[in-house]
Amino acid sequence: MPETLKSFKLLLGFDYGTKQIGVAVGQALTQQARPLTTLKARDGIPNWEEIAALIKEWQPDALVIGLPLNMDGTTNAMCTRAQKFSRRLNGRFNLPVYTHDERLTTYAAKGEQMRTHGTQTNYRENPVDALAATLLLQGWLEQNLN
Repeated sequence: MPETLKSFKLLLGFDYGTKQIGVAVGQALTQQARPLTTLKARDGIPNWEEIAALIKEWQPDALVIGLPLNMDGTTNAMCTRAQKFSRRLNGRFNLPVYTHDERLTTYAAKGEQMRTHGTQTNYRENPVDALAATLLLQGWLEQNLN
């Protein structure tokens, strides 16, 4: 494990979307992540003050952004937008930003939500973005801190 990763204590994970951005928090020591919140976005542009407030409150050591790669591993327009979002986070908050393959995390989050609630839930009423952010952050923690 690189020396810089050893110093991490707390991380925020982001499931980027054009309408909503899921946010999760994870601890390096326990290598566990949990849902935090879902932020609204307008054509992929978040309310930067809300993100600044989360960063001030949680004081993460690094940020992890999900990359929505195609199933064959290639990039797409949404992946390009997520990469741009990650560069903006780095530029605005001067924190290390990592990306993580998030293929199927939203699908898995919807399945988890369905298992938890027992029935199909309305996505607009119960967005899965924060749960998807949790899954991608959990995956990053397991891959990079073991």
